[in-house]
Amino acid sequence: MEPLGATSFLLAVCVVCLMFSWARARAKLGPGKLPPGPVGLPFIGNMLQLNSKKMFTSLIQLSEKYGPVYTIHLGPEPVVILCSYDVVKEALNDQGEEFGARGSMPLLEKINRGHGVISANGERWKQLRRFSLMTLRNFGMGKRSIEERIQEEAAFLVEDLRKTQGLPFDPTFFLSRAVSNVICSVVFGRRFDYEDKKFLYLLNLLHDTFRLFSSAWGQEKGNPTSEFHTEGLVVTTFDLFSAGTETVSTTLRFGLMILLKHRDVEDKIHEEIDRVIGRNRCPAINDRNNMPYTDAVIHEIQRYSDIVPMGVPHAATKDIHFRSYVIPKGTTVFPMLSAVLHDPKQFKSASTFNPGHFLDDKGNFKRNDAFMPFSTGRRICLGEGLAKMELFLYLTTILQNFNLKCASDPKDIDPTPLMSGFGNYPRPYQLSLLPR
Repeated sequence: MEPLGATSFLLAVCVVCLMFSWARARAKLGPGKLPPGPVGLPFIGNMLQLNSKKMFTSLIQLSEKYGPVYTIHLGPEPVVILCSYDVVKEALNDQGEEFGARGSMPLLEKINRGHGVISANGERWKQLRRFSLMTLRNFGMGKRSIEERIQEEAAFLVEDLRKTQGLPFDPTFFLSRAVSNVICSVVFGRRFDYEDKKFLYLLNLLHDTFRLFSSAWGQEKGNPTSEFHTEGLVVTTFDLFSAGTETVSTTLRFGLMILLKHRDVEDKIHEEIDRVIGRNRCPAINDRNNMPYTDAVIHEIQRYSDIVPMGVPHAATKDIHFRSYVIPKGTTVFPMLSAVLHDPKQFKSASTFNPGHFLDDKGNFKRNDAFMPFSTGRRICLGEGLAKMELFLYLTTILQNFNLKCASDPKDIDPTPLMSGFGNYPRPYQLSLLPR
Protein backbone atom coordinates (compact mmCIF):
# COMPACT_ATOMS: atom_id res chain seq x y z
CA MET A 1 0.00 0.00 0.00
CA GLU A 2 1.30 3.45 -0.93
CA PRO A 3 2.34 5.67 2.05
CA LEU A 4 -0.36 8.22 1.29
CA GLY A 5 -2.98 5.53 0.98
CA ALA A 6 -1.89 3.91 4.24
CA THR A 7 -2.08 7.25 6.04
CA SER A 8 -5.56 7.91 4.71
CA PHE A 9 -6.67 4.43 5.73
CA LEU A 10 -5.34 4.86 9.28
CA LEU A 11 -7.01 8.27 9.60
CA ALA A 12 -10.29 6.80 8.43
CA VAL A 13 -10.00 3.96 10.97
CA CYS A 14 -9.27 6.49 13.76
CA VAL A 15 -12.26 8.63 12.80
CA VAL A 16 -14.57 5.60 12.75
CA CYS A 17 -13.28 4.45 16.15
CA LEU A 18 -13.71 7.90 17.65
CA MET A 19 -17.22 8.20 16.27
CA PHE A 20 -18.05 4.75 17.67
CA SER A 21 -16.69 5.73 21.10
CA TRP A 22 -18.64 9.00 21.02
CA ALA A 23 -21.86 7.24 20.03
CA ARG A 24 -21.31 4.62 22.73
CA ALA A 25 -20.79 7.31 25.38
CA ARG A 26 -23.98 9.03 24.28
CA ALA A 27 -25.91 5.76 24.33
CA LYS A 28 -24.87 5.05 27.92
CA LEU A 29 -26.75 8.13 29.03
CA GLY A 30 -30.01 6.64 27.85
CA PRO A 31 -32.76 8.45 25.94
CA GLY A 32 -34.52 11.41 27.50
CA LYS A 33 -32.62 11.36 30.79
CA LEU A 34 -30.53 14.50 30.81
CA PRO A 35 -32.00 18.00 30.62
CA PRO A 36 -32.32 19.37 27.06
CA GLY A 37 -29.62 21.46 25.45
CA PRO A 38 -28.00 22.49 22.19
CA VAL A 39 -26.94 19.78 19.76
CA GLY A 40 -23.18 19.36 19.72
CA LEU A 41 -20.68 18.01 17.23
CA PRO A 42 -18.88 14.67 17.65
CA PHE A 43 -15.74 14.86 19.82
CA ILE A 44 -15.90 18.64 20.46
CA GLY A 45 -19.48 18.88 21.67
CA ASN A 46 -20.69 22.49 22.01
CA MET A 47 -17.25 24.12 22.26
CA LEU A 48 -17.72 26.12 19.03
CA GLN A 49 -20.93 27.61 20.44
CA LEU A 50 -19.15 29.07 23.49
CA ASN A 51 -17.05 32.23 23.70
CA SER A 52 -13.91 31.18 25.57
CA LYS A 53 -13.28 34.76 26.78
CA LYS A 54 -16.88 35.21 27.94
CA MET A 55 -17.83 31.67 28.88
CA PHE A 56 -20.36 32.72 31.47
CA THR A 57 -22.15 35.06 29.05
CA SER A 58 -22.43 32.23 26.52
CA LEU A 59 -23.91 29.90 29.11
CA ILE A 60 -26.41 32.51 30.29
CA GLN A 61 -27.55 33.07 26.72
CA LEU A 62 -28.14 29.33 26.29
CA SER A 63 -30.23 29.30 29.49
CA GLU A 64 -32.54 31.89 27.95
CA LYS A 65 -33.37 29.33 25.26
CA TYR A 66 -33.22 26.02 27.16
CA GLY A 67 -34.27 27.09 30.64
CA PRO A 68 -32.52 27.18 34.04
CA VAL A 69 -31.50 23.49 33.85
CA TYR A 70 -29.89 22.34 30.62
CA THR A 71 -27.08 20.19 29.24
CA ILE A 72 -24.07 21.07 27.10
CA HIS A 73 -21.19 18.89 25.97
CA LEU A 74 -17.61 19.97 26.62
CA GLY A 75 -15.93 17.54 24.29
CA PRO A 76 -17.80 14.22 24.46
CA GLU A 77 -18.72 14.64 28.14
CA PRO A 78 -22.13 16.01 29.20
CA VAL A 79 -22.22 18.89 31.68
CA VAL A 80 -25.42 20.00 33.41
CA ILE A 81 -25.80 23.76 33.93
CA LEU A 82 -27.87 25.17 36.81
CA CYS A 83 -28.81 28.74 36.06
CA SER A 84 -31.05 30.38 38.69
CA TYR A 85 -31.31 30.81 42.45
CA ASP A 86 -34.17 28.31 42.75
CA VAL A 87 -32.40 25.45 40.95
CA VAL A 88 -29.01 26.04 42.61
CA LYS A 89 -30.64 26.12 46.06
CA GLU A 90 -32.66 22.99 45.28
CA ALA A 91 -29.57 21.11 44.08
CA LEU A 92 -26.89 22.18 46.57
CA ASN A 93 -29.06 22.58 49.68
CA ASP A 94 -32.14 20.39 49.30
CA GLN A 95 -30.26 17.57 47.51
CA GLY A 96 -26.79 18.42 48.78
CA GLU A 97 -25.69 14.84 49.37
CA GLU A 98 -26.50 13.78 45.81
CA PHE A 99 -24.73 16.80 44.27
CA GLY A 100 -21.88 16.70 46.80
CA ALA A 101 -19.02 15.32 44.69
CA ARG A 102 -16.42 17.53 43.04
CA GLY A 103 -16.81 17.78 39.27
CA SER A 104 -14.10 17.48 36.67
CA MET A 105 -11.48 20.26 36.55
CA PRO A 106 -8.80 18.94 34.15
CA LEU A 107 -6.24 21.69 34.74
CA LEU A 108 -6.45 21.40 38.52
CA GLU A 109 -6.43 17.60 38.37
CA LYS A 110 -3.22 17.72 36.36
CA ILE A 111 -1.61 19.85 39.06
CA ASN A 112 -2.80 18.08 42.20
CA ARG A 113 -3.86 14.62 40.92
CA GLY A 114 -7.08 14.64 42.93
CA HIS A 115 -5.44 15.53 46.25
CA GLY A 116 -6.27 18.57 48.34
CA VAL A 117 -9.50 19.75 49.90
CA ILE A 118 -10.77 21.49 46.75
CA SER A 119 -10.52 18.55 44.34
CA ALA A 120 -10.95 15.53 46.60
CA ASN A 121 -14.02 13.34 46.82
CA GLY A 122 -15.47 10.74 49.15
CA GLU A 123 -13.58 9.78 52.30
CA ARG A 124 -10.48 11.66 51.12
CA TRP A 125 -12.48 14.92 51.01
CA LYS A 126 -14.14 14.29 54.38
CA GLN A 127 -10.80 13.73 56.11
CA LEU A 128 -9.09 16.72 54.54
CA ARG A 129 -12.01 19.11 55.08
CA ARG A 130 -12.32 18.05 58.73
CA PHE A 131 -8.57 18.47 59.18
CA SER A 132 -8.53 21.87 57.43
CA LEU A 133 -11.40 23.25 59.50
CA MET A 134 -9.83 21.99 62.73
CA THR A 135 -6.45 23.47 61.80
CA LEU A 136 -7.89 26.84 60.83
CA ARG A 137 -9.85 27.01 64.08
CA ASN A 138 -6.80 25.99 66.12
CA PHE A 139 -4.85 28.82 64.48
CA GLY A 140 -7.53 31.36 65.32
CA MET A 141 -10.17 31.47 62.58
CA GLY A 142 -13.30 32.89 64.16
CA LYS A 143 -11.36 34.02 67.21
CA ARG A 144 -9.81 37.24 68.43
CA SER A 145 -6.30 36.04 67.50
CA ILE A 146 -6.98 35.95 63.74
CA GLU A 147 -8.63 39.38 63.94
CA GLU A 148 -5.47 40.73 65.53
CA ARG A 149 -3.38 39.26 62.71
CA ILE A 150 -5.56 40.98 60.11
CA GLN A 151 -5.42 44.27 62.01
CA GLU A 152 -1.63 44.02 62.20
CA GLU A 153 -1.38 43.29 58.48
CA ALA A 154 -3.78 46.13 57.68
CA ALA A 155 -1.41 48.48 59.51
CA PHE A 156 1.52 47.21 57.40
CA LEU A 157 -0.62 47.74 54.29
CA VAL A 158 -1.45 51.35 55.23
CA GLU A 159 2.23 52.03 55.90
CA ASP A 160 3.10 50.66 52.46
CA LEU A 161 0.31 52.62 50.77
CA ARG A 162 1.56 55.88 52.29
CA LYS A 163 4.81 55.36 50.37
CA THR A 164 2.91 55.96 47.13
CA GLN A 165 2.75 59.64 48.20
CA GLY A 166 -0.50 60.30 46.36
CA LEU A 167 0.88 59.17 43.00
CA PRO A 168 -1.11 56.80 40.74
CA PHE A 169 -0.37 53.10 41.20
CA ASP A 170 -1.76 49.67 40.42
CA PRO A 171 -3.18 48.22 43.67
CA THR A 172 -2.96 44.55 42.59
CA PHE A 173 0.09 43.38 44.51
CA PHE A 174 -0.37 45.80 47.42
CA LEU A 175 -3.63 44.00 48.16
CA SER A 176 -2.51 40.45 47.40
CA ARG A 177 0.59 40.76 49.63
CA ALA A 178 -1.49 41.93 52.57
CA VAL A 179 -4.23 39.34 52.13
CA SER A 180 -1.78 36.52 51.50
CA ASN A 181 0.20 37.27 54.65
CA VAL A 182 -2.82 36.48 56.82
CA ILE A 183 -3.20 32.96 55.44
CA CYS A 184 0.61 32.62 55.45
CA SER A 185 0.61 33.27 59.18
CA VAL A 186 -1.87 30.40 59.54
CA VAL A 187 -0.50 27.74 57.19
CA PHE A 188 3.21 28.64 57.32
CA GLY A 189 3.40 30.14 60.81
CA ARG A 190 4.87 33.47 59.65
CA ARG A 191 4.23 36.55 57.53
CA PHE A 192 6.57 37.68 54.76
CA ASP A 193 8.17 41.02 54.06
CA TYR A 194 6.43 42.75 51.15
CA GLU A 195 9.70 42.82 49.19
CA ASP A 196 10.61 39.16 49.78
CA LYS A 197 11.49 37.84 46.30
CA LYS A 198 10.24 34.30 46.87
CA PHE A 199 7.00 35.63 48.29
CA LEU A 200 6.49 37.89 45.28
CA TYR A 201 7.33 35.06 42.90
CA LEU A 202 4.70 32.83 44.52
CA LEU A 203 2.10 35.61 44.39
CA ASN A 204 2.86 36.10 40.71
CA LEU A 205 2.26 32.40 40.10
CA LEU A 206 -1.09 32.58 41.91
CA HIS A 207 -2.04 35.72 40.02
CA ASP A 208 -1.17 34.12 36.68
CA THR A 209 -3.03 30.93 37.61
CA PHE A 210 -6.18 32.87 38.39
CA ARG A 211 -5.65 34.83 35.26
CA LEU A 212 -5.57 31.63 33.18
CA PHE A 213 -7.90 30.12 35.19
CA SER A 214 3.05 20.90 55.29
CA SER A 215 4.64 18.40 56.13
CA ALA A 216 3.72 14.75 56.73
CA TRP A 217 1.40 14.05 59.68
CA GLY A 218 2.95 11.60 62.27
CA GLN A 219 1.33 8.15 63.44
CA GLU A 220 -0.76 7.84 60.34
CA LYS A 221 1.81 6.16 58.15
CA GLY A 222 0.43 2.69 58.69
CA ASN A 223 -3.15 3.57 57.73
CA PRO A 224 -3.64 2.87 53.99
CA THR A 225 -6.87 4.90 53.86
CA SER A 226 -5.40 7.99 55.54
CA GLU A 227 -5.01 11.25 53.63
CA PHE A 228 -2.42 12.57 56.11
CA HIS A 229 0.57 11.99 53.86
CA THR A 230 2.99 14.45 52.31
CA GLU A 231 1.29 14.89 48.94
CA GLY A 232 -2.21 15.23 50.36
CA LEU A 233 -1.21 17.75 53.00
CA VAL A 234 1.05 19.79 50.73
CA VAL A 235 -1.74 20.13 48.16
CA THR A 236 -4.25 21.01 50.91
CA THR A 237 -1.85 23.67 52.19
CA PHE A 238 -1.56 25.08 48.69
CA ASP A 239 -5.37 25.04 48.36
CA LEU A 240 -5.73 27.10 51.53
CA PHE A 241 -2.92 29.46 50.53
CA SER A 242 -4.16 30.08 46.99
CA ALA A 243 -7.88 30.29 47.80
CA GLY A 244 -7.13 32.50 50.80
CA THR A 245 -5.10 34.91 48.68
CA GLU A 246 -6.54 35.42 45.23
CA THR A 247 -10.27 35.53 45.98
CA VAL A 248 -10.14 38.19 48.71
CA SER A 249 -7.50 40.37 47.02
CA THR A 250 -9.38 40.26 43.70
CA THR A 251 -12.61 41.23 45.47
CA LEU A 252 -10.84 44.17 47.11
CA ARG A 253 -9.40 45.20 43.75
CA PHE A 254 -12.88 45.20 42.25
CA GLY A 255 -14.17 47.03 45.32
CA LEU A 256 -11.73 49.94 45.11
CA MET A 257 -12.50 50.30 41.40
CA ILE A 258 -16.24 50.36 42.10
CA LEU A 259 -15.78 53.01 44.82
CA LEU A 260 -13.75 55.14 42.42
CA LYS A 261 -16.73 55.09 40.10
CA HIS A 262 -19.34 55.64 42.82
CA ARG A 263 -17.92 58.53 44.83
CA ASP A 264 -21.16 59.05 46.76
CA VAL A 265 -20.79 55.53 48.17
CA GLU A 266 -17.25 56.27 49.33
CA ASP A 267 -18.45 59.46 51.03
CA LYS A 268 -21.14 57.57 52.96
CA ILE A 269 -18.63 54.97 54.11
CA HIS A 270 -16.28 57.73 55.28
CA GLU A 271 -19.11 59.27 57.28
CA GLU A 272 -19.97 55.95 58.92
CA ILE A 273 -16.32 55.20 59.72
CA ASP A 274 -15.84 58.64 61.32
CA ARG A 275 -19.02 58.28 63.35
CA VAL A 276 -18.53 54.68 64.59
CA ILE A 277 -14.74 54.17 64.64
CA GLY A 278 -13.18 57.60 64.43
CA ARG A 279 -9.59 58.26 63.34
CA ASN A 280 -7.65 57.19 66.44
CA ARG A 281 -8.15 53.42 66.67
CA CYS A 282 -8.04 50.61 64.15
CA PRO A 283 -11.30 49.07 62.95
CA ALA A 284 -12.51 45.92 64.73
CA ILE A 285 -14.87 43.23 63.52
CA ASN A 286 -17.43 44.19 66.21
CA ASP A 287 -17.79 47.55 64.47
CA ARG A 288 -19.53 45.81 61.59
CA ASN A 289 -22.74 45.48 63.63
CA ASN A 290 -22.90 49.26 63.94
CA MET A 291 -22.01 49.96 60.30
CA PRO A 292 -24.92 48.63 58.21
CA TYR A 293 -24.13 50.77 55.18
CA THR A 294 -20.50 49.67 54.96
CA ASP A 295 -21.58 46.05 55.49
CA ALA A 296 -24.14 46.41 52.69
CA VAL A 297 -21.54 47.92 50.36
CA ILE A 298 -19.13 45.02 50.96
CA HIS A 299 -21.88 42.49 50.28
CA GLU A 300 -22.83 44.37 47.10
CA ILE A 301 -19.19 44.47 45.98
CA GLN A 302 -19.06 40.69 46.34
CA ARG A 303 -22.37 40.24 44.54
CA TYR A 304 -21.57 42.64 41.72
CA SER A 305 -17.93 41.62 41.16
CA ASP A 306 -18.95 37.96 41.20
CA ILE A 307 -15.40 36.66 40.96
CA VAL A 308 -16.23 32.94 40.50
CA PRO A 309 -19.23 33.22 38.17
CA MET A 310 -19.45 29.57 37.14
CA GLY A 311 -18.90 28.24 40.64
CA VAL A 312 -16.61 25.29 41.27
CA PRO A 313 -18.02 22.23 39.47
CA HIS A 314 -19.94 19.57 41.36
CA ALA A 315 -20.75 16.02 40.29
CA ALA A 316 -23.59 13.58 40.86
CA THR A 317 -22.75 10.98 43.52
CA LYS A 318 -25.45 8.68 42.10
CA ASP A 319 -28.21 8.78 39.49
CA ILE A 320 -30.22 11.83 40.56
CA HIS A 321 -33.87 12.51 39.90
CA PHE A 322 -33.90 16.29 39.60
CA ARG A 323 -37.13 17.96 38.64
CA SER A 324 -38.30 16.04 35.55
CA TYR A 325 -34.83 14.78 34.60
CA VAL A 326 -32.37 12.08 35.60
CA ILE A 327 -28.73 13.13 35.95
CA PRO A 328 -26.48 10.04 35.74
CA LYS A 329 -23.89 9.31 38.42
CA GLY A 330 -20.58 11.07 37.75
CA THR A 331 -22.06 13.81 35.56
CA THR A 332 -20.36 17.18 36.07
CA VAL A 333 -22.71 19.94 37.24
CA PHE A 334 -21.95 23.66 37.14
CA PRO A 335 -23.97 25.72 39.67
CA MET A 336 -23.79 29.13 38.02
CA LEU A 337 -23.27 31.36 41.05
CA SER A 338 -23.41 34.44 38.85
CA ALA A 339 -26.94 33.54 37.77
CA VAL A 340 -27.85 33.44 41.47
CA LEU A 341 -26.10 36.70 42.35
CA HIS A 342 -27.72 38.41 39.35
CA ASP A 343 -31.12 36.77 39.58
CA PRO A 344 -33.65 39.58 38.95
CA LYS A 345 -36.19 37.81 41.14
CA GLN A 346 -33.84 38.14 44.11
CA PHE A 347 -32.18 41.51 43.39
CA LYS A 348 -34.41 44.25 41.99
CA SER A 349 -31.66 45.99 39.99
CA ALA A 350 -29.43 42.96 39.49
CA SER A 351 -27.35 44.39 36.65
CA THR A 352 -26.32 47.55 38.53
CA PHE A 353 -24.26 48.26 41.64
CA ASN A 354 -26.74 49.07 44.40
CA PRO A 355 -25.96 48.70 48.15
CA GLY A 356 -29.73 49.01 48.71
CA HIS A 357 -29.98 45.32 47.84
CA PHE A 358 -28.79 44.68 51.41
CA LEU A 359 -30.59 47.49 53.26
CA ASP A 360 -34.17 47.70 54.48
CA ASP A 361 -36.36 50.80 54.43
CA LYS A 362 -34.88 51.96 57.76
CA GLY A 363 -31.27 51.63 56.64
CA ASN A 364 -30.63 48.44 58.61
CA PHE A 365 -28.62 45.62 57.09
CA LYS A 366 -30.83 43.08 55.31
CA ARG A 367 -29.77 39.51 54.55
CA ASN A 368 -30.61 37.79 51.28
CA ASP A 369 -30.54 34.00 50.86
CA ALA A 370 -29.43 34.43 47.24
CA PHE A 371 -26.11 35.91 48.41
CA MET A 372 -23.89 32.93 47.52
CA PRO A 373 -20.41 34.18 46.53
CA PHE A 374 -18.95 31.34 48.64
CA SER A 375 -21.35 28.78 47.14
CA THR A 376 -23.71 26.87 49.46
CA GLY A 377 -24.35 23.40 50.82
CA ARG A 378 -21.77 20.73 51.65
CA ARG A 379 -19.07 22.23 49.44
CA ILE A 380 -19.36 25.81 50.69
CA CYS A 381 -15.99 27.57 50.94
CA LEU A 382 -14.42 26.66 54.28
CA GLY A 383 -12.69 30.06 54.48
CA GLU A 384 -15.93 32.06 54.28
CA GLY A 385 -15.62 33.46 57.81
CA LEU A 386 -12.01 34.50 57.34
CA ALA A 387 -12.75 36.14 53.97
CA LYS A 388 -15.63 38.18 55.37
CA MET A 389 -13.46 39.38 58.24
CA GLU A 390 -10.63 40.37 55.90
CA LEU A 391 -12.88 42.23 53.48
CA PHE A 392 -14.37 44.34 56.27
CA LEU A 393 -11.14 45.09 58.13
CA TYR A 394 -9.01 45.85 55.06
CA LEU A 395 -11.58 48.04 53.33
CA THR A 396 -12.46 50.06 56.43
CA THR A 397 -8.79 50.50 57.35
CA ILE A 398 -7.92 51.81 53.88
CA LEU A 399 -10.90 54.20 53.83
CA GLN A 400 -10.26 55.32 57.41
CA ASN A 401 -6.86 56.57 56.29
CA PHE A 402 -7.31 57.63 52.66
CA ASN A 403 -9.54 59.28 50.10
CA LEU A 404 -9.59 57.49 46.74
CA LYS A 405 -8.73 59.45 43.60
CA CYS A 406 -8.70 58.49 39.95
CA ALA A 407 -6.98 60.46 37.20
CA SER A 408 -9.75 59.72 34.70
CA ASP A 409 -13.41 60.70 34.81
CA PRO A 410 -15.34 58.27 37.06
CA LYS A 411 -17.81 57.80 34.19
CA ASP A 412 -15.01 56.26 32.12
CA ILE A 413 -14.24 53.55 34.68
CA ASP A 414 -15.36 50.17 33.40
CA PRO A 415 -15.93 47.70 36.28
CA THR A 416 -16.92 44.86 33.95
CA PRO A 417 -14.39 41.99 33.87
CA LEU A 418 -11.57 41.94 31.36
CA MET A 419 -12.13 38.19 31.01
CA SER A 420 -14.94 36.01 32.28
CA GLY A 421 -14.50 32.24 32.45
CA PHE A 422 -14.16 30.20 35.61
CA GLY A 423 -13.21 33.48 37.26
CA ASN A 424 -13.92 37.14 36.59
CA TYR A 425 -10.63 38.91 36.02
CA PRO A 426 -10.74 42.70 36.64
CA ARG A 427 -9.46 45.26 34.18
CA PRO A 428 -6.15 46.89 35.15
CA TYR A 429 -6.46 50.37 36.62
CA GLN A 430 -4.56 52.89 38.70
CA LEU A 431 -5.65 55.00 41.63
CA SER A 432 -4.16 57.56 43.97
CA LEU A 433 -4.58 57.64 47.73
CA LEU A 434 -4.79 61.00 49.48
CA PRO A 435 -4.28 60.94 53.27
CA ARG A 436 -7.34 62.03 55.22
